[in-house]
Amino acid sequence: MIFIDTNYILRFLLNDINSQHEDAKNLFLSASEGKSALITSTIVFFEIYWVLSSYYERNKTEVANVLEKVLSLNFIEMEERELLFKSLSLFKKINLDLEDCYNVCYAKSKGIRSFKTFDKKLDKEFSKN
Repeated sequence: MIFIDTNYILRFLLNDINSQHEDAKNLFLSASEGKSALITSTIVFFEIYWVLSSYYERNKTEVANVLEKVLSLNFIEMEERELLFKSLSLFKKINLDLEDCYNVCYAKSKGIRSFKTFDKKLDKEFSKN
């Protein structure tokens, strides 16, 4: 099992450093053929979001498109993939940060009925349904 960090996924997707892109592409190809086992974490997913939003100054739609690609890399094990898909779907529909969308989806997935926050937009979104 090989852990894949944020910059490895970014180099593959952005192809901004050719040699690193090739290394990542070769490993991902190997994994897609079942020759390597890869895993990453939810934190890496959120780091990708942060780097694209802040350092690369990508807009919400561009960031969401890249994150969908990350989640569709099924040869990389990611424990909360379904929850992240739900969070990303909510993020695309409403005006909340991705981490807030994740917290709404996480709480709802756990059957939580009460959500305490001073963020009115977040509170309103949790109260729906």
